Amino acid sequence: MVVPSLPSVDTSVPSPENPSKRIKIQLEEGSSPKDVVSGQRRVSARLQAAKQKADKELLLKRGVDLLDKNGASCRQRVNKNTENPNLNLNGTKKLPQISSSLTEPKAHTENLNLNQNGTHQPPRSEPKMTVKVAKMVQRAAKIAEGLDSTSPTNASNVVVEKSAHIKVKETLRLFNKHYLHFVQEEEMRCAGVKVNKKPPKGKNAKKGDVPEADVKGKAKRPDLKAITKMKENNEVLHPEKRIGCLPGIDVGYRFYSRAEMVAVGFHSHWLNGIDFMGQSYRKGEYAHYTFPLAVAIVLSGMYEDDLDNAEDVVYTGQGGHDLTGNKRQIRDQVLERGNLALKNCVELGVPVRVIRGHESSSSYSGKVYTYDGLYKVVQYWAEKGISGFTVFKYRLRRLEGQPILTTNQVQFTYGRVPKSSSEIRGLVCEDISGGQEDVPIPATNLVDDPPVAPTGYTYCKSMKVACNVKLPASAAGCNCKGGCWDPKTCECARLNGSDFPYVQRDGGRLIEAKHVVFECGPNCGCGPSCVNRTSQRGLRYRLEVFRTPKKGWAVRSWDFIPAGAPVCEYIGELTRTEELDSVSENNYIFDIDCLQTMRGLGGRERRQQDGSLPVIQNEDKVDEQRSENVPEFCIDAGSVGNIARFINHSCEPNLFIQCVLSLHQDVKLARVMLFAADNIPPLQELTYDYGYALDSVYGPDGKVKRMACYCGAEGCRKRLF
Repeated sequence: MVVPSLPSVDTSVPSPENPSKRIKIQLEEGSSPKDVVSGQRRVSARLQAAKQKADKELLLKRGVDLLDKNGASCRQRVNKNTENPNLNLNGTKKLPQISSSLTEPKAHTENLNLNQNGTHQPPRSEPKMTVKVAKMVQRAAKIAEGLDSTSPTNASNVVVEKSAHIKVKETLRLFNKHYLHFVQEEEMRCAGVKVNKKPPKGKNAKKGDVPEADVKGKAKRPDLKAITKMKENNEVLHPEKRIGCLPGIDVGYRFYSRAEMVAVGFHSHWLNGIDFMGQSYRKGEYAHYTFPLAVAIVLSGMYEDDLDNAEDVVYTGQGGHDLTGNKRQIRDQVLERGNLALKNCVELGVPVRVIRGHESSSSYSGKVYTYDGLYKVVQYWAEKGISGFTVFKYRLRRLEGQPILTTNQVQFTYGRVPKSSSEIRGLVCEDISGGQEDVPIPATNLVDDPPVAPTGYTYCKSMKVACNVKLPASAAGCNCKGGCWDPKTCECARLNGSDFPYVQRDGGRLIEAKHVVFECGPNCGCGPSCVNRTSQRGLRYRLEVFRTPKKGWAVRSWDFIPAGAPVCEYIGELTRTEELDSVSENNYIFDIDCLQTMRGLGGRERRQQDGSLPVIQNEDKVDEQRSENVPEFCIDAGSVGNIARFINHSCEPNLFIQCVLSLHQDVKLARVMLFAADNIPPLQELTYDYGYALDSVYGPDGKVKRMACYCGAEGCRKRLF
């Protein structure tokens, strides 16, 4: 959370599309009131906001009714006071403008109290709503609904230009979605090949039978298919090549495949080491350059003649290389294409972007590519290489004034990831789960003196259900055996729009965020390894709870987490929202607002509805006397909960919330899962958007409460609520 030196204010909410998370702040043992923005317990923000919204909606309805009745009389009064429509009140000629009682309420309300000669007339005593008041009522209601872009409570809805970093992040998220769709395509094809019997040989073979190996040989790599798709849809961020740095990609930025670099236009080819501008760029701002001209190179140790000394590099040109992976030259190189482009960089003094590639078992491509800054090509020459063939060599020196290198030669490290608990600095608890989780969760504290461990709660791996909550009966489930692979026959896949939401790769990844995901449950015929049970497998990454100077406790991972991977479930006590005000310690509340998100209520952004959703179609109508914007159920992780209660808010998060149904099909009681929105490197803090609207939290005195945001994101709005 965002309260200085307060570990008890870490909260949770649905994804950036679900602005429902609410918190209540409580002093922990040893804290002082001045350490907290709001140290006293307040009335439930959800119920307060819902009541105020309902009141404003009623006020709007009454205002519209009065406007319909009184609008005509207001205009009639104006017409009576101006017998000559072409003259002003003082008798002068009007300018050729069109005025309306609805568009200029100030002028009309002032003129209603004037006679034609300009003198004041007695005010009328009839209790009718003026146009100005009616407009104020409408605007107040719009503010309550989040529709008025001029309102400070809806500042987040104002359309602003996205930063370069956000554009890069969104482009890579789009690439990951395409990539996982093609991964699913490939997995389905391979599963079909395995199920089908091998075709008979000899005279019993039928025309059209294709051997299994031949079918597999026709497949293309999913990452290359994703790039092709993005190029067809004009979704590549920087399709035109450019010299120098690219906006939004700083020194040290990591890509997890060559295809990702192509997606953002950082390096335009998935295989060639040298990216260059061809003769087509000989126009406009580049008219005075000599082409071809290199703009970027990838240095990954694939050439035996390379010499990488960090800030001084001897780079081997392209061509004549044995592509089998043994790094050997098999023919002479020629001074053309990329080689000629680097030569021209020497003569013109044009720097190139240098990306270093390193082996990484955690990356889905087997490598990680790091941008190490701009290098000047200072010299080139030709010589006989190690294998006896002519190669072109280029000496590159790193430009001064750039951030320090994050990679050095072929050694690549994400940071100081401990190998055992004995190496952990500031360790205050070896496992906050007490052995409940398959993977221990250590807690570290290098902030407090003396260091303390997180307290005030009981760790719980599974959801607790309040006595006033009755869970629905288990769903019927599918009849698949062993595992689900055919969406045409799986009943659970039908609920997801006749498709599976996950892929098997990397232990299971969600292809894209949905309004709700239907997983296989206890009555399904498939086993625990089924792809449609991905979120039910518990923690699989080495997570750490650590203390921060301003945000209290936080969470990070020692492992790389690929986009779409499940991180954890939000666990606590499942209870009714209306019962919250009677709970004494109610600090970590998570509204289960899946239904509200699907209906687009309370300013929430709808997600793509791609399932049949029989439960929603048959949902009972919400009581008109009760606001639809208030979720009926919530999860309270104040006294019992898991690691999710420590995950902080960020205005630019790397996690998102996904509602999941597995035991039953009641969306009001959906499970709340946190998934990786991006490829998350080790030791990066895990965050998600709490989804507060500004000025949406009220205290017991009815006044708006405010809390500063310390997420540190480039686009931080500076306030949590």
